[in-house]
Amino acid sequence: MNAKNGLIKMTFLAMMVAIGVVISPILRVEGMCPMAHLINIVCAVMMGPWYSLLCAILIGIIRMMFMGIPPLALTGAVFGAFLSGVLYRLSGGRMIFAVVGEVIGTGIIGAMVSYPVMTFIVGREGLSLMFYVPSFICGTLIGGSVAFIFLKYLNKGKMLTKMQQMLGSSVQEKPSDLRMDAAGIGFLGIIVYLAVLVVSKNIFHLEGIMVKILPAAALILVEVIAIVYYVTQSSKEREQKNA
Repeated sequence: MNAKNGLIKMTFLAMMVAIGVVISPILRVEGMCPMAHLINIVCAVMMGPWYSLLCAILIGIIRMMFMGIPPLALTGAVFGAFLSGVLYRLSGGRMIFAVVGEVIGTGIIGAMVSYPVMTFIVGREGLSLMFYVPSFICGTLIGGSVAFIFLKYLNKGKMLTKMQQMLGSSVQEKPSDLRMDAAGIGFLGIIVYLAVLVVSKNIFHLEGIMVKILPAAALILVEVIAIVYYVTQSSKEREQKNA
């Protein structure tokens, strides 16, 4: 990394930290901070897992020190930030996998790590291992969707790869692949299924057929969204080619 790339990266990192601190209160309730996941994914795609992790740590520390946020500011961000960048690179530059990494890293790993932290360090009572999973997954799906749309429009305007090149990113966004995007959205359906199952059993204490119907309905809904996305985007691409 030359001096110019290093300065640009530090400037971009500082900007993302500042934006993350400012927008984090939007839609925030304890256990759900969608805008933090937006920042995580953008950083992961632009700069990679280590810079995304550093950004999440800095934002979390600032929020804890000056905004009175509990340690969830860290446990609900750092795992997703890192895994988002890792999966983006392992996929060779597919942003849908950055979203999947954020959902798994925060929605499942971060949520489960938050239980012992909040119970034994903060002293919260009445929590369980899966307590934060539903809200964390909900937050990552909201923030991940916003990040996906934002990055897609950047890519459509041919700005995403230019920014990645300017930042010296080792892996850059591949041309759009609707099949991969649709597959990634479909995979998120499995995570949504698990989240609804946890909510049904542990929060609403449902029993019998409803415990099976609600998660299955959520899974089907996400799969339908994946199919609709693929069909509509394929139609738009064909229209553009024929124009």
